Amino acid sequence: MNKILKYVIVDIVQNKIVLIYTFLLLVISLSLFNLENNAAKGLLSLLNIVLILVPLICITFSTIYIYNSSEFIELLVSQPVKRKTIWLSIFSGLSVSLALAFFVGAGIPILLYHADSTGIMMIATGLFLTVLFVSMAMLAAGSTRDKAKGIGWSVFLWMFFSLIFDALVLFLLFQFQDYPLERVMVFLSFLNPIDLGRVQILLQMDISALMGYTGAVFREFFGAATGITLSFIGLFFWVLWPIWLSLRRFKKKDL
Repeated sequence: MNKILKYVIVDIVQNKIVLIYTFLLLVISLSLFNLENNAAKGLLSLLNIVLILVPLICITFSTIYIYNSSEFIELLVSQPVKRKTIWLSIFSGLSVSLALAFFVGAGIPILLYHADSTGIMMIATGLFLTVLFVSMAMLAAGSTRDKAKGIGWSVFLWMFFSLIFDALVLFLLFQFQDYPLERVMVFLSFLNPIDLGRVQILLQMDISALMGYTGAVFREFFGAATGITLSFIGLFFWVLWPIWLSLRRFKKKDL
């Protein structure tokens, strides 16, 4: 497993797309912090990058990488190596490489300009979302051999969690505005990992005006500390179930 993991990490770290992704994150992060005299405003501006751009890059790049590595995967399967080892090595290699790219591009500027509990929370959330969307990419790529269909599923998953889900929640709120939906909203918030990441950071920053309905419900029901802990548990579950499901499919897949 270590040899496969090392090969995948070295291969991805040298990839031009990953280098460009790291450089763009670094430029954007430094620009946002230097545009504002208040580092907290720069951190808040960086929030949308962490919640929207990072998941998109991670899920699309990981999906494309898996399809482009299909011959390498077939070669490994023909060797006396367990499929579980192969699949988890690729997942770990992608996760470590993209997490490193995020830390260099966004984590280091955050530590330089806002090295407090809020900055640490932003970095932790970005790392969780990186690994989480790599996990989703493994599921999308492992579900079909058609490259175009797999990439399409990946983009759809990103669009659903970043855009469509919130629109459906707002529609639900408007349709049933006369009913108490607080407990339902708490449950629904756990169904969207991006919402969980947003709640983590906003609860830590304690910005009531920007917290939104989900964040307000979290604070009302759990308080800041408990809400952050529960959202981390939710994100951890979101990392595990796609990779577990994709591993089951990969074991039974006819290559």
